[in-house]
Amino acid sequence: MKANRIIITDSTLRDGEQTPGIAFTLEEKIAIALALERAGVDEIEVGIPAMGDDEIAAIAEVGKHLTHAVAMCWGRMTRSDVDAALRTGLTRVSLSVPMSDVMIKVKMQGRRDLVKSRIREVVPYALDRGLEVVMGGEDSSRASLEFLREALNEAEEAGVSRFRFADTTGTLDPFWTRAIFERLCRDTELALEFHGHDDLGLATANTLAAVTGGATWASVCVLGLGERAGNAALEEVATALHRVTNCKTNIKFEHLPELADLVSRASRRPIPSNKPIVGEAVFSHESGIHVAGLLKNPETYEALSPGLFGRERQLVLGKHSGRSAVINALRSLGLSHEECCVEKVLQKVREFSATRKRAVTVEELRQFHLEVTSATVESGMPGATAATLAARH
Repeated sequence: MKANRIIITDSTLRDGEQTPGIAFTLEEKIAIALALERAGVDEIEVGIPAMGDDEIAAIAEVGKHLTHAVAMCWGRMTRSDVDAALRTGLTRVSLSVPMSDVMIKVKMQGRRDLVKSRIREVVPYALDRGLEVVMGGEDSSRASLEFLREALNEAEEAGVSRFRFADTTGTLDPFWTRAIFERLCRDTELALEFHGHDDLGLATANTLAAVTGGATWASVCVLGLGERAGNAALEEVATALHRVTNCKTNIKFEHLPELADLVSRASRRPIPSNKPIVGEAVFSHESGIHVAGLLKNPETYEALSPGLFGRERQLVLGKHSGRSAVINALRSLGLSHEECCVEKVLQKVREFSATRKRAVTVEELRQFHLEVTSATVESGMPGATAATLAARH
């Protein structure tokens, strides 16, 4: 482990908005930026000035509203993109240049020497005009490690503040990611950032691997928005760093659900119920074995406390529920829970859920209890206690 503190840079307003079909209004961008800041994000990538005057104005306006987080814009490694960035009034820019031979062939005439000369030309041009420069290595994950080292040397000599290693097509695995970053840390004094895409579902794992290999910056998007399968998700990366490493961030976990809801509404992308950390159902339990354990000790089946995120645990009644769950639910409603009553209510719960393919609501549970206790009273069976009769009224 190279560092104890990891800096979070969020690209929801840039890479996240590049998700096909997503377009944020200025009001939404400001609201999202402020919510990111409240959540403790250190740096916010706001947009792409080269898109034109409207985007430049929006970037500038968002930047004016931030008081703690640093606003940064994104561009290509060209003088014209630097000029556009200057018009935003921001003082930090990420300049992207291709690293892999695939990208270099398409964008730089197949010449690695043009990549290095572009770094030598454009970075000082931006620095001389008062900008802090982050160099983004597009498609770094498919680049030659030898060329990466050469490009990093050029960047370091030119004066960039850090290097963003982009797994642009999401092709890395965690084992190779860690090995790469251990190598890069030996080759450069630059701060290293990892920007991972989720094409193989490994963006969060790769981000943690990069950190364990020496990266000190983690690039994320809320809900994992982004091109194709998206980017590493802010809520997953921050929580995983907290839970499974000894790294610290400035993230305030209790603000993550609110932030996710805001981005979901603005992007018109519903949050899957089982989405880690912020999904509606991720702190819900139905299985009888699980619920019985949780009622005795929440740590039996929860590695994360819902309270960390300002959330509450939900014990759901359904096909897989057991006696403990029914007893707990009846007790919470002030209803009787004698042995015979519990067994019959449980049977009704299971039959109902299996038929309707959903959980039982509180009102439905009340109705089941009423049906069971009414039948008990009418049949004169034991268990028709004063408490049972009182619960019917």
